[in-house]
Amino acid sequence: MIFRIATALLVVAAPAAAQTRPSSTAMTCQQTARLVQARGALVLGTGGQTYDRFVRDRSFCEATEIARRAFRPTRDNPTCLIGYTCYEPGTDDWPGEGF
Repeated sequence: MIFRIATALLVVAAPAAAQTRPSSTAMTCQQTARLVQARGALVLGTGGQTYDRFVRDRSFCEATEIARRAFRPTRDNPTCLIGYTCYEPGTDDWPGEGF
């Protein structure tokens, strides 16, 4: 009986334990950039059902990846530089202005 009660409590409490992903569109440009800087790397919602992983610098990327500047919409700026995304360059890629 106690096992059933404990199981029922876990089932009810599980959704409450789920964390929601922060969204860049709910924060200002400065708040979003500071969050990326503080955490180093995080998955951030960018509006609707879209999300991406953003990093503070290349040290959070794999050894074969490079960091590319990430401009995303925030509450106060449609093209805010919030940090970087890790990118696996192809043989035809040239690191131009986006890097």
